[in-house]
Amino acid sequence: MPRTNNINILSKTPLISPEELWKELPLTEETSSLVVDARRKVQDLLHGNSAQKLMVITGPCSIHCIDEAVAYAKKLEKLNEEVSDKILLVMRVYFEKPRTVVGWKGLIYDPDLNGSYDFEKGLRTARQLILEIAGMGLPVATEILDPIITQYIADAVAWAAIGARTTESQTHRQLVSGLSMPTGFKNATNGNIQVAIDAIKAASHNHSFLGVLKDGRTGVFRTKGNPDCHLVLRGGKDYPNYQSEWIAYSAERMRKEGVKPNIIIDCSHANAQGSFLNQIDVMNDIVGQLKSGTKAIKGVMLESNLMCGNQKIAAREELKFGVSITDPCLGWEETEKVIRMTYENL
Repeated sequence: MPRTNNINILSKTPLISPEELWKELPLTEETSSLVVDARRKVQDLLHGNSAQKLMVITGPCSIHCIDEAVAYAKKLEKLNEEVSDKILLVMRVYFEKPRTVVGWKGLIYDPDLNGSYDFEKGLRTARQLILEIAGMGLPVATEILDPIITQYIADAVAWAAIGARTTESQTHRQLVSGLSMPTGFKNATNGNIQVAIDAIKAASHNHSFLGVLKDGRTGVFRTKGNPDCHLVLRGGKDYPNYQSEWIAYSAERMRKEGVKPNIIIDCSHANAQGSFLNQIDVMNDIVGQLKSGTKAIKGVMLESNLMCGNQKIAAREELKFGVSITDPCLGWEETEKVIRMTYENL
C-alpha cells in the first residue's frame, strides 16, 4: 500500500506530560497564593480598583540563560520594594519567539542554542525558572505561542500576551477564553488594531475546542470566556501608535465596539522605530499622557536586560553575560532610571 501519512516527518519522540512535570516541579501552596495575588493586582489595575497607577512589564526580549534571568529578577525584586505603592512591576519571562521565516524559536524549543531541540529539557528549565521568579513574589509575564506548551507553565503566569502574528488566530482566541490570567492582544504588525479588538471580543465569549489534557491525552475544553483581555499597542510597520491621538482613537474605537478601553503600550518593537533606546522616549511620552489625565493607559512593556544591546547566537561559552540574543534591549542601569523617573512623576 502506498504511504499516505507522515511523509515529511523525520521522527517522533514521546514527551513528558504536563501532569508529570507538575508533579516533578510542583507549584507550592505559598507560590500558588503569590500567583493568585499577582493576578488579582493586575485585574484590579485593569478595572480601576487599584491604588497602583501603572503596570510595568519589563525583562529580556527572550530568556536564553537561567543565571542571567535570576540575576535580573533579583534586581527587579529589590526595585519593586521601593516603587510598589505606585507601580506594579511584572517580569517579562518569554520562552517562545515567533519567527517570520526561521530563527531560534526560544528556550523551550532549543535550550542548548545548537539546533538539538531538546524540548523536555527546555520545558523543565522553563518551569524551574518561572517557579523561582514567582516564588520571589514577582508577577511573571509571558507570551502564549504554542497551545500545548501553555499547559506546562500557565499555572505560574500572572499576565500573558498574544503576539502580533497570532492575534488573528482562532486557535489563540479560543485558548485565551479559557486562560486563568489577564491577557493582552497586540495589534497586527501593519498597525491594524481592529484584529486585536475582535480578538478581545472573541476571547471574552465561551468556546469549545480541542486541546491537551494534563495527562497528555487530547480532550475537549469548554470555556466561559476571559473577562480580563485588553489591547496592547506595539506600533505599525511604518509608524508608532503610542501618542495621545492614537490612545484617544483606540479607546474610542474600543468603546464603540463594547470593549473596555484598557490599553498597554509596548515601548519596543515598531513603537521604538528601530532603536531600543527610543523606549525611554516612549516611556517619557506616556508619563506625560498620564499626568495630563489619560485613563485608558494601564501599563507599559519594556525590553530590558542586564546589559544594553544584543549579540548574535553562539556557543554558550562565547556569549557575553546579560546581553540579549534576540532583539536589542535596554540595560539594567537605563531600565532602573526610567522606572524611577516614572515613579517620581506618577
